[in-house]
Amino acid sequence: MNNNNLPKVALGTWAWGSKDVFGDSLTTDDLKPVVKKAMSENLNLWDTATAYGMGISESFVGDLLKDYNREDYLLSTKFTPQIADNSEYPVKNMLEESLKRLHTDYIDIYWIHNPADVKKWTPQLIPLVKSGKIKRVGVSNHNLAEIKLADSILQKEGIHISAVQNHFSLLYRSSEESGIIKYCNDNNIDFFSYMVLEQGALNGKYNTNNPLPKGSSRADKYNKMLPELEALTDELKKIGQKYSASAAQIAEAWAINKSTLPIIGVTKEKYIDETKKAASITLTTEEIAELESLADATNVETKGSWEKYMN
Repeated sequence: MNNNNLPKVALGTWAWGSKDVFGDSLTTDDLKPVVKKAMSENLNLWDTATAYGMGISESFVGDLLKDYNREDYLLSTKFTPQIADNSEYPVKNMLEESLKRLHTDYIDIYWIHNPADVKKWTPQLIPLVKSGKIKRVGVSNHNLAEIKLADSILQKEGIHISAVQNHFSLLYRSSEESGIIKYCNDNNIDFFSYMVLEQGALNGKYNTNNPLPKGSSRADKYNKMLPELEALTDELKKIGQKYSASAAQIAEAWAINKSTLPIIGVTKEKYIDETKKAASITLTTEEIAELESLADATNVETKGSWEKYMN
């Protein structure tokens, strides 16, 4: 891991502007205590994207953090090719809009959200890094060949990929199977894992008798998988008892123990203490193997509609 004094987890804000996905209608008043608690616990890395609620998430993050000293928190946001404008400088334009919403003049980690066309989009980051508006470059949802290609383009100007962000959970380990995580570890690149809890399906709260609340895309996707997930979530709970932790905390700890930096979605103040505790749990080799064996046995498909297989 590159790490550069990063916390062990990032706080994800996908749900802050995405009612259709998560089924929650959150306001900045709802989230103010979440941010206050997180900042007091030094969980200060905030991950967002223009595409999350088409700017709503970024606006929430910017409004909630504007009263804190800028050097006391880290901002991670993304350029999404699929919503780029048709101008000569679409990456610059999307970044400038993000900077306005986030009330800042620089982004700590700026990502190309989806590869689309690596040779087209990656070079447009170079002048933005040189201007100081981007401190670190990351790529998200890229396979190993695309990561290496993006890095080779940047290296010509003395810039490197310093972070990769892909879907990675007990149920979806393609970034490990394809060698991406090993490549990151070998090359001083931070691997950020998102959807570690599979949008709540692995938090131990949901089962066939208590499905995810209807009215969201995550319920449509995961409720039909719940029968297959019960043995795994039961084991997460069982291991959790040993560590005085919840199933969700064990799933998060698993991701950290796999040399990744998980992005944990936070919508309530109580989740901050839970997330901090998860970062302190070290699972045994046997516990990790048992969880992965049960995960393999579920035989479910959790790949997102926006993703491609990494293998």
